[in-house]
Amino acid sequence: MPSRLPAVTQPVPTAPSPGTRHDTTALLRGATASTYADTVHAVADDIAARLTSVTQPFSGASRPELQGLVDAVDLDGPPSGTAGALREAAELYARHAIWFHEPTYAAHLNCPVALPAVGAETMLAAINTSVDTYDQSTVATLMERRLVEWTAGRIGFPVDGEPGGAADGGADGIFTSGGTQSNFQALFLARERARRAGTRLESMRILATTASHFSVAKSALLLGLPDDAVVAVGTDTEGRMSADALGETLVDIERTGDTVIAVVATAGTTDRGRIDPLGPIADLCDAVGTWLHVDAAYGCGLLVSPTRRNLLDGIERARSVTVDFHKSFFQPVSSSALIVRERADLAPVAWHADYLNPEENAEPNQVDKSLQTTRRFDALKLWVTLRALGADGIGALVDAVCDLTVAVRQDLAGDRDFKLVGTTDLSTVLFRYEPEGLDPAHADALVPQVRRVLFDSGRALVAKTVIDGRPCLKLTLLNPDATLGDIRGVLELVRSAAHGLLAGEALADTDEPPCRDVHPRLARSEEAGAGEAGAGLADAEGGRAVADAEEGAPTAEESR
Repeated sequence: MPSRLPAVTQPVPTAPSPGTRHDTTALLRGATASTYADTVHAVADDIAARLTSVTQPFSGASRPELQGLVDAVDLDGPPSGTAGALREAAELYARHAIWFHEPTYAAHLNCPVALPAVGAETMLAAINTSVDTYDQSTVATLMERRLVEWTAGRIGFPVDGEPGGAADGGADGIFTSGGTQSNFQALFLARERARRAGTRLESMRILATTASHFSVAKSALLLGLPDDAVVAVGTDTEGRMSADALGETLVDIERTGDTVIAVVATAGTTDRGRIDPLGPIADLCDAVGTWLHVDAAYGCGLLVSPTRRNLLDGIERARSVTVDFHKSFFQPVSSSALIVRERADLAPVAWHADYLNPEENAEPNQVDKSLQTTRRFDALKLWVTLRALGADGIGALVDAVCDLTVAVRQDLAGDRDFKLVGTTDLSTVLFRYEPEGLDPAHADALVPQVRRVLFDSGRALVAKTVIDGRPCLKLTLLNPDATLGDIRGVLELVRSAAHGLLAGEALADTDEPPCRDVHPRLARSEEAGAGEAGAGLADAEGGRAVADAEEGAPTAEESR
């Protein structure tokens, strides 16, 4: 759809000549407040119109098409004014963005965002607070610290007013840019604890499973640990860390003379959505005195679930926990935090500068416990969401996606074309198109092809991964408003794409050249990015649609 942003809302500035003043309408201040209001309203109206008209998660534009649009913009060209620049951005970015609110988006750990948080985003962007020092943020620092305490309490860490709470050096934490930064900081703290106890870098080991987030291995690299520092712990058949295997690995490493500086348990693996047995893992970590970090970037929403909180039993025994509010708390990116059970554990992060946070300063400077200096007040989004919806309201959204996942899995279990892979504790569904008679190796080859066909059409987005050596398609369901019917529609597109690919292979194998009446491509309309519905599976020249072909429909040969 064309942008609804007005063509002009203010005079187009001209490049200043030598000796002239700068453009006094460029910055947000009292004198430009009315222009600010008009600008924000115009953007909001444009996005609202797109939200009501979009019918698929992506326009389907190819990478060369998008690169051409980007390259066509002359960043050194004459200025076009705020309205003109935003209008151009809407046509370039909003038109071709991936829309996570669309129920046919089911690829990665991206969620639709809570409306109160979007309002808060507008507020914090305009005020532009940096929560590195108190004298730049004042109440924002206090609000963020309150949210850290609230999260720690939900985890089960001791907080102010409880034994071992704030007065006794209890729980603390810091907001971060995401789970990768939170995991990195946790492992940095574990490394420093071990280093200060005399452990050499070359003998440090981190235990995790192969299902752990890639940031664990990346953190080990960035922390200067040896290439073999991350040791894989065995798992059960569902990909969860085996407590027995962990015990054996701890003993094996002790015998080599190396030191386990941290065990990383995962509460919500990226692919399977499984939660490691936190209690038994904590028992072993306590027994040997090693740091237990729980990566709950995905599973943190269970902290407010009215029905599934028990799945996180044992998380309170961790030394540190990663939570990603921009996943299962439905917050706009970025909104994440690292929470530690003991405040003193954050001390190694501190670095003092006379011009910023002198050591003798008694003010609560967040930079003393953050890897970042300048940092947005992202905590405001969660604050407003909690006040608007309540913790139980957010928890109900989490339960909704988990309930939907159960229903989708039950549907797939009775489908002859699809094969379910594993189980889940959260909201992922792993499956393969593997009807009876299709060779498993052939089914392997279809996985990336089906995903690509869907992506190129823009009509549905699913992910792919590898489980136990076999490629799988993956649905990540993080939209509480998606229905079983919506996901059935995605699965029908998967089925149709697979049928089309197989039909295309059959035609290619015939002695005569194919007549191009079947092509495994989902067509898209010119207005797909603006909300117009795409067509069915059809060839690039508009040939016979096959996307909506039901099982048992005439084959290409029968049609001819």
